[in-house]
Amino acid sequence: MSTATRIMRKLAQNNRLANHRLLTACLKLQPGEFEAVRTSFFPTFKETLNHILTIDWFYVDALEGGTLGPKAWDPEEPFDAIGPLAAAQFAVDERLLAFCTDLTDARLAAETRVHRTGRIQVERTDDLLLHLFMHQTHHRGQVHAMLAGSSVKPPQLDEFLTASDFRDRVDDMAALGWNEAELGA
Repeated sequence: MSTATRIMRKLAQNNRLANHRLLTACLKLQPGEFEAVRTSFFPTFKETLNHILTIDWFYVDALEGGTLGPKAWDPEEPFDAIGPLAAAQFAVDERLLAFCTDLTDARLAAETRVHRTGRIQVERTDDLLLHLFMHQTHHRGQVHAMLAGSSVKPPQLDEFLTASDFRDRVDDMAALGWNEAELGA
């Protein structure tokens, strides 16, 4: 495995773990908190988390060679409750992780066709993946900040990639069915 493909796989693993931690915390929100208006780019947990999900659907579909395009966000908020939303997010996270696990250097450098309204956007796969990971991180940070103003303590999201962080991920690794050997590979 090349350094580039290893980095993309690690970013996909980090994405899956961060979403696991964040959405597990969000599942503990009190009634009404999921929809409550707050100060953020998208003013509710519901809007922000649905946005992360639909954009993930959009890009993961394109990376897989699909043609879903803007239908990914029709409707913009497909879920009114955190439980089904979390399950859908975990499913698309697994698709992204599978895609990144199977990457080759040639595929990273290859073009990905993104179906936009009225046009096809063509991007290098590695550039599109980096854009997607940045998008997810950006909006997860907003949800994390909103949690600080809720009944739920924001979870730790940045302890994952280094070997010395292993103590902080034991429970999450078990919940995801992962082990340290496959994480370090």
